[in-house]
Amino acid sequence: MSNSDRYILGINSAYHESSACLIDNGQLVIAIEEERLNRVKHAKPAKVDNPHVLPLKSIQLCLEKAGISFQDIDLIGYSFNPEMRLSKNKDLQEPCIDGDWGSESGEELFYRKLQEVTQILSNFAGVDVSRKFKWLDHHLCHAASAYFVSPYEEAAVLVVDGIGEFESTTLYKGKGNKLSKLNSIDYPNSLGFLWEKMSEFLGFSEYDACKVMGLASFGHYSYYYNSFKEFINTKSGNFSIDNDIIKFRINDFSALEELFGPRRIAGQELEERHTDIAASLQKITEEIILDLAVDLHHRTKSNNLCLAGGVSLNCVVNGILQEHSSFENIYIQPAANDAGTAIGAAYILWNQVLGNSKNYIMDNPYLGPEYTAEEIETVLDNNNLKYSYHENIEEVTAKLIAQGYIIGWFQGRSEIGPRALGNRSLLADPRHPYMKDIINMKVKKREGFRPFAPSVLAEKADEWFKIPNKQLSSNFMLIAYDVLKNKQKTIPAVTHVDGTSRIQTVQSSSNPKYHKLIKEFEKITEVPILLNTSLNKLEPIVCSPQDAVNTMKKANLYYLAIGNFLVDNTWSK
Repeated sequence: MSNSDRYILGINSAYHESSACLIDNGQLVIAIEEERLNRVKHAKPAKVDNPHVLPLKSIQLCLEKAGISFQDIDLIGYSFNPEMRLSKNKDLQEPCIDGDWGSESGEELFYRKLQEVTQILSNFAGVDVSRKFKWLDHHLCHAASAYFVSPYEEAAVLVVDGIGEFESTTLYKGKGNKLSKLNSIDYPNSLGFLWEKMSEFLGFSEYDACKVMGLASFGHYSYYYNSFKEFINTKSGNFSIDNDIIKFRINDFSALEELFGPRRIAGQELEERHTDIAASLQKITEEIILDLAVDLHHRTKSNNLCLAGGVSLNCVVNGILQEHSSFENIYIQPAANDAGTAIGAAYILWNQVLGNSKNYIMDNPYLGPEYTAEEIETVLDNNNLKYSYHENIEEVTAKLIAQGYIIGWFQGRSEIGPRALGNRSLLADPRHPYMKDIINMKVKKREGFRPFAPSVLAEKADEWFKIPNKQLSSNFMLIAYDVLKNKQKTIPAVTHVDGTSRIQTVQSSSNPKYHKLIKEFEKITEVPILLNTSLNKLEPIVCSPQDAVNTMKKANLYYLAIGNFLVDNTWSK
């Protein structure tokens, strides 16, 4: 490796949220999740027999965006260390399924499949990539994905997820182009796995932590808080989870049922007990992470905190950290889950290994593919759709939203991360008291309790929300803020039951078209806010124009604003 290395490819595929990114002289050219291209949620499930299933569509798109071939790639960072995983997980003497996670045969299979990665990548590239390829620790990649693209020259970094190779929580100090590990908490003491297990206990899938977080606001934590304390021990800067009760590796909920009552089966009616369990889980998570932040601040004395890992998508926790921790500034990049580790892998090589100074700040999430007007029009014609062209598409769309229509909005480059942030969005009027129910029940076909987030003009945000200290990460819909009491009745569709909103502040500098749309809506309604949710229906967020057309039809949308074209789907009703 040398300082002349220019193009660095980052790859994530060990578990889920498979992804790839490309940096050019330290600048992030493109970052894309494989699910957006293969149309499978999370790209693939996390299984011991599939870590070698690489995000090849994403890798190809990275090369195309940069206009290079694989031979031009100087270095490849992969966000996992197989040796570390195998050495620490194959003989834990815990209940597990033979051939699956935690068993000797399962861990060895996972290891062997990972060893196939370089050969598969070489076959795809048409050249031997082994000398360019670097295995990198998973949590270090998480930390790098936040710190190296943050606006800070030094920061404390907290990584919290299910599991890396063996760590579930890790504390780092970032300074200049280096990350130094301060402390770690290992499996089975895992908040990420706790949320997965409790999501399943409450009748959802292991990937549905966001649903449980939304449900928590309807409950009271006092009823089951002590039940969680039966198997979660907390102390200053640390916590532990009794795996004899939680049984992470097997589908056994018997000990949990003794504490919380019968497990809810998917499809069963939600009871008050379920909301109270969710509220207790949220409360104890808040306490643990706030305590970790106190310890991290004591160790680093930094004013800046970077967060990464799937648990960092918990916007309520992030809001509490902003209000109650000693850190003045908090940064979370939009792909805080495993998708972001591809970005981290690339920047470890660029900054920490090659020794380059930090020279990139991720201040917007629009890092995926975009499509020309000609490409869009071809798709519309091929689908025999009725459409019209409008130079003032923002004004036309704002009028339709103000009239009560739910609009598909497809513009520019797609977002990285699990949130739609104004380029692949479903938009509606936040003033409508029944809009949340209409979208949940009729459009999205999902649980009625799930909240929706507002996109608000950045310059007007503190007129509607209690924002103690504006953060860059509020651009990414990752921090919950209180809606001002005198505004809650004006925007009921984006005010959660607890009086909060997971806001996205929209700046004209980062997304001028979306900013203009909200501005046009404000001219009509005097409300500088839109309800914004992802443009999808029971599938990954749309990526291509054809995806958008498919979703318009599945969701029975009347209108789709795609580029400067307005598709009128009313004629097919």
